[in-house]
Amino acid sequence: MRKSLQLQADMIEEFGTCVFDVTLDCEDGAPVGGEAEHAAMVVALATLASDKARVAVRVHAVDHPAFESDMAVIAGNLARTLSHITVPKVESVEDVIKAEQALLAASADHLPLHVLIESPAAVHRAFEIAAHPRVQSLSFGLMDFVSAHGGAIPADGMSSRGQFTHPLVVRAKLEIASSCHAHGKVPSHCVVTEFNDTEAMTIAARHAREMGYSRMWSIHPSQIRPILEAFAPTEREIEDATKIIASAARADWAPIGFEGKLHDRASYRYFWQVLERAHQTGRALPAEAKIYFQTAVR
Repeated sequence: MRKSLQLQADMIEEFGTCVFDVTLDCEDGAPVGGEAEHAAMVVALATLASDKARVAVRVHAVDHPAFESDMAVIAGNLARTLSHITVPKVESVEDVIKAEQALLAASADHLPLHVLIESPAAVHRAFEIAAHPRVQSLSFGLMDFVSAHGGAIPADGMSSRGQFTHPLVVRAKLEIASSCHAHGKVPSHCVVTEFNDTEAMTIAARHAREMGYSRMWSIHPSQIRPILEAFAPTEREIEDATKIIASAARADWAPIGFEGKLHDRASYRYFWQVLERAHQTGRALPAEAKIYFQTAVR
């Protein structure tokens, strides 16, 4: 966790913006019986992050004995520090409501929830879960999802190749991405476990983008740059988006022509999103686009 926070700080300095979140883990990170001590350590680490950092915490699932204490300690002490709370193994809207109530009890009612969808039943309810106003993002939990099928999906379904070819896994990914886009939420793609295989990581990240995902989990520092590269727009896309948005602004957002094609507010929204994605992934922006992302300093 300390290495992740340091890497985040280094890359903030390199790119001038926070290009990836750090999620401090209580669910799999805490030893059995040591949940309270682990939560206290997470609080201490999170307070060291810079103002530009985006730090979150994955708490235990809502049916775990440590869930309530996790939320009280972590949300209660880090309400003004965290970007969000991640809740694993969400099965229904009722689980979201329970997490929301825990936030309210901790006086952290402004914090959004990111939820992990990790079972066939949860995939079935993805649209309902995504519709809840407290939910900001849905993530796909690949390994738990495969395990939940009792051997019906082979182990290869968890690999960098098999997760994009097995029909049940592909269907789940598309359902989650679609549910997010239907409700204006962020779909976050699952991990790739082959953390030493840069080529596999790059290919998987490109497939994730093709499936409609706008974020992706990493489990190793070596995966971060391939993910950023795959999710970033190309230089040509950034150049075209900058010209179109600049021309639209000069025309007071009336329709314009660009390279023989008509553009109006529908396409302006798309090209604005290209610029946002470029900024979020640390790409260099032309001066005409950079002005939209400068922060005023008093």
